[in-house]
Amino acid sequence: MKIKILFLSLALCLFSVVNGTAQKEKSTEVRVLTYNILHGANTNGNFDLDIIADLIKKTNPDLVALQEVDFKTNRVNKRDILSELAVKTGLTPVFIKAMNYDGGEYGEGLLSRTSFIKTENVSLPHAPQNEPKAAGLATLVTTTGDTIQFIATHFDHLEEGKDRLKQARAIHKLTDKLEYPAVLAGDLNDIPGSPTINLLEENWQASYDKKSAVPTYPSNKPNIKIDYVMFYPKHHWELVETKVIQDSIASDHNAVLSVLKLLKP
Repeated sequence: MKIKILFLSLALCLFSVVNGTAQKEKSTEVRVLTYNILHGANTNGNFDLDIIADLIKKTNPDLVALQEVDFKTNRVNKRDILSELAVKTGLTPVFIKAMNYDGGEYGEGLLSRTSFIKTENVSLPHAPQNEPKAAGLATLVTTTGDTIQFIATHFDHLEEGKDRLKQARAIHKLTDKLEYPAVLAGDLNDIPGSPTINLLEENWQASYDKKSAVPTYPSNKPNIKIDYVMFYPKHHWELVETKVIQDSIASDHNAVLSVLKLLKP
């Protein structure tokens, strides 16, 4: 009997060691991609979603924020662009409507490697004559079992920038209701050092190199940075790497991939 008990104890110890090692080896990294996809039209005017899907798959993201997403508009022949990309990439989709457009809807798309616990469409402020904008706020559990939140958005593009600043203020206030470590990604249509980006960076840590920000637009000859990945709160995340992925055909924007490590409290 003593031998059996000893054997059982050793087996349990071995299981604990092996299981503990496996847990330590689990990655806490979250791969985040943001991409303005030009409603799927490509820069040559062709609706070849395989080009966009291939770029997404090559980056192997856990989370994707897509901007300029059409849902059954006339210009995309009533196609559900986001659902098609979800099938092609194997990711879970959520469409965030910003406005009615061309016989359908137009807005943002979220893609995730795991399912969503909760999603919310947050309308952003804008002048009555300007284009409505929205942010998608999602809560999800990552493949490593960590609960995080993800905000995907697209700010106003007009040069005077009043709507952008209002929209940044809305995201700034949104941080008050965040319950978990969060990532913000999207086409913010403003450059580093602008009032819009400076306001966001009061709460959010941006993933770009402030000494040498790599431009993201236009995709054929990029000269300005307007696409971003940010994280909050700053002490809960560590930036592993970030890079701009250039493809002059897939869209008029280049994609931004940031790899973040979630730090345990």
